Amino acid sequence: MIPSKYQTLKIMFVSAIVAIAATAQGVLAQDTILRLPMRTAGPNTLDPAQGSTTYENMAITQVYETLLQPKYTNPNELEPLLLAEMPTNYVDDQGRKVWRFRLREDAFFHDNECFPGGEGRRVNTDDVFFSFKRLADQRASNGKNWWLLKDTIIGFDEYKARQDQAPEFDYDAPVEGMRKINDLEFEIILQEPVYRFIWVLQMFQTSIVPREAVEYYNADGKNLFSANPVGTGPFVFREWRPKQLFVVEKNPEYREAYYPSEGWSSEDTANGLADAAGQRIPMVDRLEFSMYVEANPLWLDFENEKLGYIELPFEFFEKAFNPRTKRMDRGLRRNGVTYRAEPQLDFIFRSFNMDDELVGGYTEDKVALRRAIALAIDLNEINESFYAGLCTVYDGPIPPGLDGHPEGHLVDGAYRGPNQELAREYLAKAGYPNGEGLPPIRFATSRSDLNAQQTAMMKRQLAEVGIRLEETLLDFPDLISQVNRREVPFFGFAWGSDYPDAENNLALFYSPNASPGSNHSNYNRPEFDEMYERARLMDPGPERTALYEEMRDMILSDVPYVGSLARNRYFMVNSHMKNAKPTQRHWGWFKYLDTEQTR
Repeated sequence: MIPSKYQTLKIMFVSAIVAIAATAQGVLAQDTILRLPMRTAGPNTLDPAQGSTTYENMAITQVYETLLQPKYTNPNELEPLLLAEMPTNYVDDQGRKVWRFRLREDAFFHDNECFPGGEGRRVNTDDVFFSFKRLADQRASNGKNWWLLKDTIIGFDEYKARQDQAPEFDYDAPVEGMRKINDLEFEIILQEPVYRFIWVLQMFQTSIVPREAVEYYNADGKNLFSANPVGTGPFVFREWRPKQLFVVEKNPEYREAYYPSEGWSSEDTANGLADAAGQRIPMVDRLEFSMYVEANPLWLDFENEKLGYIELPFEFFEKAFNPRTKRMDRGLRRNGVTYRAEPQLDFIFRSFNMDDELVGGYTEDKVALRRAIALAIDLNEINESFYAGLCTVYDGPIPPGLDGHPEGHLVDGAYRGPNQELAREYLAKAGYPNGEGLPPIRFATSRSDLNAQQTAMMKRQLAEVGIRLEETLLDFPDLISQVNRREVPFFGFAWGSDYPDAENNLALFYSPNASPGSNHSNYNRPEFDEMYERARLMDPGPERTALYEEMRDMILSDVPYVGSLARNRYFMVNSHMKNAKPTQRHWGWFKYLDTEQTR
């Protein structure tokens, strides 16, 4: 039958509608993609048990999950992540503190060839215990992160000691303080009521990993698991080109999780951060992290809207803001760029290796040399020249805003420069009058234009009192490797507090945490260790604060480092990136983002 003219027109109209709908569907089906920056050379590993740097945290947190996480609305508070609810605690009949946990029923590992049939399975209690035990396994973790659980769980230290002597690490051997109730419920019995324990459970090093993946990728003596992450997170690993690119894609099987509906401040609400409340996360299909060693290409890519956000390099502050009013450039505002200023729980410092023959040690002459170096360095000049004066210069290792931070940022008697006259006096006490007989001191820091310029300034400041510096610029993974091996006498570092308690910073000087642990200065004072062990069991209060201050002042006297600076970070956000509340306090916030950009 030949269709009538009307029928032909009708068919043509319907066909056009279908074609338009198909075209629209094709546009809508395009993947959304966010391109994000990662400073320096990026991560050195994707294995939580081996990770220790900010860049490893950024990458690992997209793929893996911890039992708890900081709230997006307020990172000073915790909420369940792999748990069905916040853990509870009680004191057992032996007077021990016991934490009880219940896992979610809908948390599954990513589909991966390590599993039978390639299908990811549900997370269970055994996975939690296995992941914790990996921190005790020297062969799995390189000893980096044992400090997080050391002296914490009943029987765990004894378990580690036995396994250290065994030909193979037995993950099936029981630990008294890890009590399995069923596949989804378990208890952790603490040696002592350690205040920080619950905060450790949000740190990326305690992410939950499947045993199948570790054994599959590390079979036959290989070490491929560190580059093949298999987690439960909102994104699935796709690609890692070391020092260049890290890519993850939306987990198609991710459980039902939603953008926060409650807890937003009035300021956040006014800025539109609550507008996405109740939407399913993650929102974007793909995250691409590019590594930037230098600031100039980072800024140019942000200006050209290739990046969703940046942590504004301080050397570009005056390009983006009026240095007097701190008001953002009109052109940037016109282009829809927004910003968020966030004071960091920051400890920027130059550390001595206390095991080094030249700058280490605790005798009067060795302490005098370090005091001379500290007194010759002008942190205020460094702050004004390289951080636009935005950093807080302070005494001690405890950042502003935490118990134990000194009033007015000053401690009487601290060896803070510039005081060249006193620096020369201490240099003479060290046995090097005017620097005579003192060999050049090797100083290493991560490679960047900013660090090169800062090192040149520090070199000039030290030369004014007769101290010679021999600088070395290294890619960050190489720097951390050399520091872990205790090969560098003097080095530049920054530490962002893992949780809002000064105990986390004071742990950097606790001798059992020596390299390759977090105590990279290898500071070793029995009196300090004793005070730290007392403080870690205390709840917040005046008594604990007084102890923190005593520990702070002991460190200031011995000078195992030169510092300190705390950054006030300006996060710049391009208009295509939505829902952004950037922070360095935790790196799980990318799952809340949305974007208008597509492939």
